[in-house]
Amino acid sequence: MTTILIIAGVITLIAVLMYNSLIGKKNQVENIFGGVDAVLKKRFDLIPNLVASVERYMEHEKSTLEKVTELRSQAMKPGISDDQKIALDAKLTAALGSISVAIENYPDLKANENVMHLQRSLHEIEEQISAARRAYNQSVTDLNNAIEMFPTNMMASWMGLERKAVFEITVNERQNINVQALFDRS
Repeated sequence: MTTILIIAGVITLIAVLMYNSLIGKKNQVENIFGGVDAVLKKRFDLIPNLVASVERYMEHEKSTLEKVTELRSQAMKPGISDDQKIALDAKLTAALGSISVAIENYPDLKANENVMHLQRSLHEIEEQISAARRAYNQSVTDLNNAIEMFPTNMMASWMGLERKAVFEITVNERQNINVQALFDRS
């Protein structure tokens, strides 16, 4: 009888430890995503200033500026899911990259101190976003591993936990830079 009680106690202890571990991992993902969200908000707050500073110079890139503004509006809507935020972030990152490249073609913009300050601020925020993405991806990987590995996968299934998506780079960011094209512009 005591053997059965000991076995039941050990099984209960293991179940409690697995449950607490999964809850800890889930909460860590949510906490780190909150940090990502805060840095993204800083970028969203900077975008209107950047667009306002460059739009009078960049008539040819008007569609890019409108796209950035539209993506920012979508990302600022309340109630969008984490997966939607991740997808919008990828699109916004690509669009902001297009603006940075376009600025290089406008000498007046490159000489404008306000635009250059905004560019430096945006670059700094992008570095913070990159660091936050790495932390989030590591946390999500830990959670996803626990959700898929035995025996915690059984507990995760019982708890209704599902895999989370990681931040991924866009197709454009995966392509090699054509250095020759950069030098041919001048």
